[in-house]
Amino acid sequence: MLNLPNKITISRIFLIPLFIIVLTINFDWGEINIGNNALPITQLVGSIIFIFASLTDWLDGYIARKYDLITNMGKFLDPLADKLLVSAAFIMLIELQIAPAWIIIIIISREFAITGFRLVASGEGVVLAASSMGKLKTVSQILAVILLMLNNFPFSYTNIPVDMIMLYIALIFTVWSGLDYFIKNWNVMRDSK
Repeated sequence: MLNLPNKITISRIFLIPLFIIVLTINFDWGEINIGNNALPITQLVGSIIFIFASLTDWLDGYIARKYDLITNMGKFLDPLADKLLVSAAFIMLIELQIAPAWIIIIIISREFAITGFRLVASGEGVVLAASSMGKLKTVSQILAVILLMLNNFPFSYTNIPVDMIMLYIALIFTVWSGLDYFIKNWNVMRDSK
C-alpha cells in the first residue's frame, strides 16, 4: 500500500502531462502584462503547475522524514519524479524558444549520466546518497525554470536578466555537482576482478 509521501510523489508525476498539455496545446487565453513583458496566460498557468509540483518534492520528503515513512519505493520514485519534472520543464523551455538548447542538453545529459552511474552502483549493492551540491543543483534548476517561464518576473522591472543568469548558475552547479559525484564515487566503477 502506498503511504502519503509516495502518493504525493506520484501526484507530481501525474502533474507533468498536465504541465506539458497547458504549454503545448494552443489555448488562446490571452496575455497579461507583468514587469516589462507580456506573459501568455498559458505560460503563467504552466508556471503555477510547475511551482506546485516542485513544492510537492519538498513536502513528500518532509513528511517521509518526520514520520519515518521512508520506503524503497519512495527512494526510487522521488528522484525519478524530480528528474522527469525538471527535464520536461527544460524541454518545454526549448519548445517555447525561451532557453538555448545547448544548455538544456548539458543539463539533461548530466541527469542521465548520474542515473546510469547510480544503476551501476546499485548493481554492486552500493547506495549513493544525494550530496548537498546536488541539492543546490536542483534548487538552482527549479529557480531558473520558474524565472524563465515567468519572463524574468519580478526582475523584468530592473532589466537585469536574472532568469538567464540563474540558468547559467544552474548549468554551473549541474556540471560541478556531476563531476563531484563521479570523482567521489569513482571506486564503484572499478572492476573487482
